[in-house]
Amino acid sequence: MNYETILYDLTDGIAEIRLNRPQRLNAVTQQLYDELNDALTRAEADGDARVVLITGEGRAFCVGADLKAHKVGRTAFDRRQYLKGEQDACHRLLHMKTPVIAAVNGYALGAGAEIAIASDFMLMAESAQIGLPEISIGNFLGGGVTWLLPRLVGLAKARELVFLGERIKGEEAVRIGLANRVFPDEGFLDAARAFALKVASKAPFSMQLAKEQLNLSAERTLDACLTAELEGMMFVGTTKDWQEGVDAFAEKRAPIFKGE
Repeated sequence: MNYETILYDLTDGIAEIRLNRPQRLNAVTQQLYDELNDALTRAEADGDARVVLITGEGRAFCVGADLKAHKVGRTAFDRRQYLKGEQDACHRLLHMKTPVIAAVNGYALGAGAEIAIASDFMLMAESAQIGLPEISIGNFLGGGVTWLLPRLVGLAKARELVFLGERIKGEEAVRIGLANRVFPDEGFLDAARAFALKVASKAPFSMQLAKEQLNLSAERTLDACLTAELEGMMFVGTTKDWQEGVDAFAEKRAPIFKGE
C-alpha cells in the first residue's frame, strides 16, 4: 500500500509510524485508519521491527475525528466502517506481538488519546495535552478505552477524565499512571527514539510473552497466571536468545538478541 496520510520508516529496529495530516492536526479519516492498520500489519510481519513508535507530524499527535470529513449523505454502513477503523487499530495495538510506543507531541484528543492509551508505552512532551472530550460534545468513547482506562488510573480517575473531558499535561499523566515518561519539548522525538532503542534491545520472545500475559492478567486467576508463567519460562528456555542472555551475563557484556 502507498501511504498518503502516514509516514513509515524502519531504522535500527524501530518501525516509526508518523501520522501525516499536519494541516488538520492529524485528525483521523477512514483513509488514515486504513493506512495505520496496514502499517501495523507490516511492522508486525517484519522480523527486523523490534518496536513500533507512533507519533504525529507537526504540532499535534492526533486531535481525533476530522469532523469536516463527516459528509452529509454517508450511510450507516459508511459510518460504521469508519468507526470500526479505530476499534481495529486499537485492538491491533493491544494484541500485536511487537511492543508499541506512543510519542505524544502536542494534542492527543479523542481517538488520538485512545490510540495512545492502547499503546504499551505512552511518552509525552512537556507541553503535550491529552484528553477525552467525547462526552462533552455528545459523542462516545472508542478504542477500548472503557476497558483500559480504569485499569490504568483506577475507576474514580477514569470517571473524572471521561465525564469532564478535561485535558491534562504530561507530568499529571505520569503522576496518575496514564503515561510512562515526560520529556522536554526540545529533542522530544530523539528522547522517544532513545527510549524505543532500549525496548528494541530486549529479547523479542520474552517481550511478546510478557505483553500477552500482562494484558490477560486482569481476566485470569492467580493459578492461571502461574501456569502461564511456567509455560513461558519453559518456552523461552528453548530459544537461542535465552542462551545468549545467560552467556552475556557470565561474560559481563550486553546481550545481543536476534529473536531466535
